[in-house]
Amino acid sequence: MVDEEAVYEALEEVIDPELGLDFVSLGLVYDVEIEDGDVYITFTLTTPACPIGPQVTEQMREFVGELEGVKNVYPKMVFDPPWSPEMMSEDAKFALGY
Repeated sequence: MVDEEAVYEALEEVIDPELGLDFVSLGLVYDVEIEDGDVYITFTLTTPACPIGPQVTEQMREFVGELEGVKNVYPKMVFDPPWSPEMMSEDAKFALGY
């Protein structure tokens, strides 16, 4: 059975190509829910105009889908609440000079 920690570790492989940091450190992953092997990921982008949404969705399906016990991966992109730099981890803030 897959657990939330393993899902977040897999999501650390999803990199924002412009910033060069992972989605978890950037605070772009809002929620992970696991039900009977189905993984539901709620995430956002730095801006609604960001064109990488489809690429990120596929990467999430790929990396999380490789975990043992995962049947299906359902990424859901939202823009509420809007992302802000304050949502980043301390390491990400340091790396980006915040």
